Amino acid sequence: MQAIRNRDTKPEWLIRRLVHARGLRYRVAAKPLPGLRRTADMVFGPAKVAVFIDGCYWHGCPEHYVPPKTNPGYWSDKVARNMARDRDTDQRLEEAGWTVLRFWEHEPSEDCAQRIAAEVEQRRSERRKAREGL
Repeated sequence: MQAIRNRDTKPEWLIRRLVHARGLRYRVAAKPLPGLRRTADMVFGPAKVAVFIDGCYWHGCPEHYVPPKTNPGYWSDKVARNMARDRDTDQRLEEAGWTVLRFWEHEPSEDCAQRIAAEVEQRRSERRKAREGL
């Protein structure tokens, strides 16, 4: 279990590379909220966009999750706790005014990067309009 990465996975790396190529800058494995002991895979601070790229097994992908054969009680409970924590994280960030984007590791990287870029640009545009309106 020590060999399993919690950051810099291949799907994360591919998506980050594509987003960076679009000229967007972000923080990696950062806490979106100071009081929240959870990190997002990519954080666009001023735009308030937090991106999570979830592993199919560890986060219970409805398409690819297969219950374990060994020690199923422990591992199934672990995945259920991960899913509950994900929902709690989403709720806390949204209450604080953040947009949460979640992607499964099997989703095409290009599609993910496109959705991230569109959301960040939209949020930046909204902030600009709000500043100009003041």
